[in-house]
Amino acid sequence: MQQLIYFFRRYKTFLFFLFLEIIAVALIFNNHAFHKSKLISSTNFITGGFYQKSSDLSEYFKLKERNIALFEENTALKNKLEQLYTAIDTINTSANITSTNQKFLYINGQIINNSYNKPNNFITINRGKKHGITTEMAVANSKGLIGITDNVDQEFARVQSILNTKSNINAGFKNSNYYGTLKWNGENYNTVQLTDIPRQAVLKIGDTIITGGKSTIFPKGILIGTISEIPEKLSASNTIEVKLFNDMSNLRNTYIITNLNKEEIKRVEKQNE
Repeated sequence: MQQLIYFFRRYKTFLFFLFLEIIAVALIFNNHAFHKSKLISSTNFITGGFYQKSSDLSEYFKLKERNIALFEENTALKNKLEQLYTAIDTINTSANITSTNQKFLYINGQIINNSYNKPNNFITINRGKKHGITTEMAVANSKGLIGITDNVDQEFARVQSILNTKSNINAGFKNSNYYGTLKWNGENYNTVQLTDIPRQAVLKIGDTIITGGKSTIFPKGILIGTISEIPEKLSASNTIEVKLFNDMSNLRNTYIITNLNKEEIKRVEKQNE
């Protein structure tokens, strides 16, 4: 208390001057519209900037939550789109049948572990049996194909990456009906190989490669990549280089895709055998 009294005694002249200045400034702003408007404008600018920074910071911390919500919305839209495609196919097949029978179901998930620099690479996703995941389900994202589920637990699943020397996936050309087998030679994690392409297939650099839909795992049309290299002489076992749309070293959100008719197709094929 004594220190406070000493402070006021020592600086009483300056404090009195400061008090008078504040009164003078207040009178100026209260009695002059121009000065008052400038003060309000300056105050709004400062507080507005503060609120903007505060809002930006809040939005930054909400990015993860918003991304998850957006991904869930995209999954729902993909399922609706699949239902629409199925309905169109059904109507085109028979004008008297209008019921829908969705062929594929999309489930969203996230990658929690990813290897891409080994001969046989695997990925772990945070979806398992409790989420409806089984083995032999396609895994992709908005950019393209990622792999196939091969081992499933209650909470998690392991995915055989397309960067796996044991991977064999039916794939073809977006603009034609020619197909081959997608493999990986274990070298560049950004490039895979498409083999067994028919000789009559017309190829050019930049052509888009997609899944062929000739199995019970993949829907037709999932993006894979573009042709980056074609051999000078084409042979019966043509092999072309395909640059992936995905950066396989940087993966996060995924769609796990199940063929709802898979078991029925397998039963029919087994009976035919």
